Amino acid sequence: MLRFKSLGSGSAGNATVVEAGSGVVVTRLLVDCGLGIRQLETRLAAAGLQTSDIDAIFITHEHSDHIGSARTVALKHRVPVWMSEGTYAGIGAPDLDGLLRVAQDGIAIDLGALQVMPFTVPHDAREPLQMTCTDGDRRLGVLTDLGHATNHVMSHLAGCHALVLECNHDADLLAGGGYPWFLKQRVAGLHGHLENSAAAAIAQLLNHPALNHVVAAHLSENNNRPDLARAALAGVLGRNADEICVAFQKDGTAWLNA
Repeated sequence: MLRFKSLGSGSAGNATVVEAGSGVVVTRLLVDCGLGIRQLETRLAAAGLQTSDIDAIFITHEHSDHIGSARTVALKHRVPVWMSEGTYAGIGAPDLDGLLRVAQDGIAIDLGALQVMPFTVPHDAREPLQMTCTDGDRRLGVLTDLGHATNHVMSHLAGCHALVLECNHDADLLAGGGYPWFLKQRVAGLHGHLENSAAAAIAQLLNHPALNHVVAAHLSENNNRPDLARAALAGVLGRNADEICVAFQKDGTAWLNA
């Protein structure tokens, strides 16, 4: 069984647990660790887990809302941390006491009951990676923090049974909001973040009868609203808006099966 749960998603911190296997053979991956250690422990506990239950951490890129307490968790519980060489350089190449594992575009990572496939994305970071995760039967795609979807991105996500998909901002809210001009340009740029309609276009191309969940993630507190993200995705997926799950900053999502 492959299931996942966002622990929180947004500019204040991102973390998602992906779990594969059953019985005594279970692998749990933490995708990004952008929460503070106390908040992470609290949210894991609410999910029925402890930090010591995490088998590996995957860091998508070096921005603070994705790094958070990763080093603390890794060193305390001897958890290996996967990231690109560029991301490692971007966080200042800290001493991880032998726990660093280098992730590369298109090179599969075997984590026991879970296999991870990283792929590069266009974002304003040194070497950002997103990924798909599979237990050999079901497949989850994680796609947050990118300005646009390349053919390379889309090829990796084809056929996924569930998607965590960035719906960062609404174009009108961003344009009319209080961000300075340079920041609006950065957010809306080709290496920034996905707008609702861009996310919807991606979802439409990836839609197929076995796609169970599309989770709207990384919503901007200032430049988006859950109802707008839901409406954009529901419209192209042929679903009701209340069928679209949103990963909220304060509590993420419930556990979802891929």
